[in-house]
Amino acid sequence: MIPIRASLMRGGTSKGLFFLAEDLPQDSAARDAILLAAMGSPDERQIDGVGGAHPLTSKVAIVAPSTREDADIDYLFLQVAVDKAVVSDSQNCGNLLAGVGPFAIEQGLVVPSDNYTDVRIHMVNTGTLATARVQTPEGKVNYEGDAVIDGVPGSAAPVYIDFLDVAGSSCGHLFPTGSTVDCIDNTALTCIDNGMPVVILRARDFGLTGQESPQALENNNELKAKLESIRLKAGALMGLGDVSKKTVPKMTLVSAPVKGGAINTRTFIPHRVHEAIGVLGSVSVATACVVDGTLANAYFEQAKQLPDSTVCQLAVEHPSGAFSVEMDVRGRSAIASFCVNRAAILRTTRLLMRGEVMIPTNASQNSDI
Repeated sequence: MIPIRASLMRGGTSKGLFFLAEDLPQDSAARDAILLAAMGSPDERQIDGVGGAHPLTSKVAIVAPSTREDADIDYLFLQVAVDKAVVSDSQNCGNLLAGVGPFAIEQGLVVPSDNYTDVRIHMVNTGTLATARVQTPEGKVNYEGDAVIDGVPGSAAPVYIDFLDVAGSSCGHLFPTGSTVDCIDNTALTCIDNGMPVVILRARDFGLTGQESPQALENNNELKAKLESIRLKAGALMGLGDVSKKTVPKMTLVSAPVKGGAINTRTFIPHRVHEAIGVLGSVSVATACVVDGTLANAYFEQAKQLPDSTVCQLAVEHPSGAFSVEMDVRGRSAIASFCVNRAAILRTTRLLMRGEVMIPTNASQNSDI
């Protein structure tokens, strides 16, 4: 067995292993073999690894000193499939991002300040930037506090994250098709990428209320087949190429809010249904809400009263609660003039365990560790 230093952390509503880049092979194939063994994939239960048998608990963050002058650290996110021998770098993860700043501070990559520390993070997957504000009283990361986020029991210290330049980060454009509404398989949809490529569809167009449980949606094989057909075509339309083996775009069914929020969502990620909604997925949906003409905008009643340039806070409802997103935008009446000045969210994180994850020798025999 080969020991490799790692920390197990919850970030937002996700959980995963955090590594220093120097502790893993540079060769991606060798690295991926190690990560599959660490998580226990491919196996639906991930019984021979530390994965939690769900995409939200089978994630990896790899952190290193930044290669950019405008960032402190580099963060590479990898999604480890549960039942397949697949490791994907095709997307960011905004939930796991909440743990990246604290991890970097604890590993000595960032020097902490006395009260709080702003960590500038280069998200390697898309080449974009985010800043995480981490509480560091007396120069030590604080994980305990009163901040509460839906989908996570209890409370913890807040981690505020500003996304600085994520519009079109994967597709090249905020609205990659150049339109607020497209049609695929006789179904209207909005394609958007403000940090996460998302296809927004109306739940009612599939005979749904939008309030179905994640389990009920996962058990609906006819629905999943329709969504996958649309997803494959939308991926090409959005400039993502063949997405049959990619985890993007995410497919989000929207409906009228039921808890006083801006909009209600159910998100396929892309084949399992999220128990909540991803951080950057919620940012993309919130962005669509404030732009006139999108499918999401039609459900956001307050949009009618918003000025063309505005700072507003939206609650994006999901199966386990709601996600608050602060938007600072201008030119929202037309996509040609629309610009996102800032998108910010609140997350929490917790260090669960640190030490060494043990890798079978046969999984690491071709690596340079």
